Amino acid sequence: MSRIKLLSTQLANQIAAGEVVERPASVVKELLENSLDAGARKLEIDLEGGGTRLIRVRDNGSGMAADDLPLALSRHATSKISAIDDLEAVATLGFRGEALASIASVSRLSLTSNASAGAAGTCISVSGQPEDIDIRPAAHPQGTTVEVRDLFFNTPARRKFLRTEKTEFDHAHEVVKRQALGRPGVGFELRHNGKVIHALRAAGKLDDERRRVAQICGPAFMEHALHVEQEAVGLMLSGWVALPTFSRSQADLQYFFVNGRVVKDKLVTHAIRQAYRDVLYHGRHPAYVLYLQLDPAVVDVNVHPTKHEVRFRDGRSVHDFLFRSLHRALAEVSPDQQLQGSQAAELLSPAAAGQAGFQQHGIEQHTIQRQQSMPLRPGSAAVGEAMAAYGQLARPHSGAAPQTLPGQDADQQEEIPPLGYAVAQLKGIYILAENANGMVIVDMHAAHERIVYERMKQARAAEGIVAQPLLVPETVAVSGREADCAEQHRGVFESLGFTVERLAEESLVIRQLPAPLAGGDVAQLVRDVLSDLLTFGSSDRIEAHMDEILGTMACHGAVRANRRLTIPEMNALLRDMERTERSGQCNHGRPTWTEQSIADIDKLFLRGR
Repeated sequence: MSRIKLLSTQLANQIAAGEVVERPASVVKELLENSLDAGARKLEIDLEGGGTRLIRVRDNGSGMAADDLPLALSRHATSKISAIDDLEAVATLGFRGEALASIASVSRLSLTSNASAGAAGTCISVSGQPEDIDIRPAAHPQGTTVEVRDLFFNTPARRKFLRTEKTEFDHAHEVVKRQALGRPGVGFELRHNGKVIHALRAAGKLDDERRRVAQICGPAFMEHALHVEQEAVGLMLSGWVALPTFSRSQADLQYFFVNGRVVKDKLVTHAIRQAYRDVLYHGRHPAYVLYLQLDPAVVDVNVHPTKHEVRFRDGRSVHDFLFRSLHRALAEVSPDQQLQGSQAAELLSPAAAGQAGFQQHGIEQHTIQRQQSMPLRPGSAAVGEAMAAYGQLARPHSGAAPQTLPGQDADQQEEIPPLGYAVAQLKGIYILAENANGMVIVDMHAAHERIVYERMKQARAAEGIVAQPLLVPETVAVSGREADCAEQHRGVFESLGFTVERLAEESLVIRQLPAPLAGGDVAQLVRDVLSDLLTFGSSDRIEAHMDEILGTMACHGAVRANRRLTIPEMNALLRDMERTERSGQCNHGRPTWTEQSIADIDKLFLRGR
């Protein structure tokens, strides 16, 4: 090997550019972050050729003085931090001071800025060579404009890795969408090859934020979105989560922001996935736009060159907060909220959250004919009673004519329950009901399955987990790290009905397990739980397995197809759906009901044309 020598400034910058500038979208991200950190309230982004020919970002931020422009193109020069202590509480999107230098080393860059509305601006240009700098006066209002032309013109090997113009634009477009979602109070205008793609006005109120989210994520998302706003000690979560019926085949509509910074974090993804576990169809992905605010001192944003990942000081608390907030929010969605749409889908305040449910929407005041549901009592009999609550629903039709309810006049429209009143049964599978908006169609088996399942879970919570000692304790081989984790979280296992003890340096013994899991692959389950605890600080695998068993029991206990129901029986099922948490989906994540409004039906028959 040759002797050690210092790299040239140009080569060092181009090596650094390999980390910072992957493609045109990377440049757009860095420039937008600089503008937002400068306090810009309006951003204009112009792209040509997907960003390979031109990237121009113009802002109305604080701008820079003429003396600062050469420094702005130097590596590790920044106005955002000044001491090592500043890294412990970074409150800006960018802070390393390497982006502009890296971009300038692989493009033809010009930077025009003005720090005062009443003064003249200054322009500095550089074309790949750090010593080839041109500085001159230039007219410019307060703010900054950065032009990046001919990306990778001096590194043809890297230019070959760029994709088609459309692909590169799609990546840059996604960056703009993320920043526009993260900063709703800032106006964004995006143009590609002279064509306006987005013209987003700054949002001042919640309705304006909804409008922006709908513009970026699509109106269908907002129609099925639930607004979340929860706060705990030092943590604030807000934003929108889509109802499970709006699940996606890919994880392509998931935006999570930490103090305004968009991140992809395994801990966050796991917590949100857990919250959807009981209502999401297998293989599907939830959609959400969520904002987490917390003290910058308890989150490290300096763990990845592109700052896409973060590390929380107390990851377990963050994980539990996200899971509890979203799990509760999804559980408390009633048919009434779903029918009202996104404009009225606001969650209850945390103080009133405990009172959410059936009485919140005044359903108890409705004058309807209904069958009283059987209350759950602690004890093993409660499960059987829950499954027997619809015992008469399982009887074949006796041949009697369906009973009818008294008619509702116009003055009683506001008293109609969200799912309305049953009028007929279709093919022994679906309940047809009429509500204030039009027609409701209910899959009676799926709906009853969810009702029975939720009652069984309530019974289990009331009576506690029944544990079963093993006649022959089962030994599990693990790593030393996993054995340490099992000792540290022994209380977690005990709370779920397990007795797990350390037998040797790399060995555990299971002496007791929850009764519903007897006969299963308990050793593998314990290993999976330990893996979760080591990665995320928590695990729901044991509860998930027990829920799967209850779900199977509920499926077998629910009313079957081809069972003829009377009108009162159908109405009883509708009323219990309005009481039951997560009643919009069955245990497998499939929808239990849908609505066709009169307007939708009129369209089918071309009425009014």
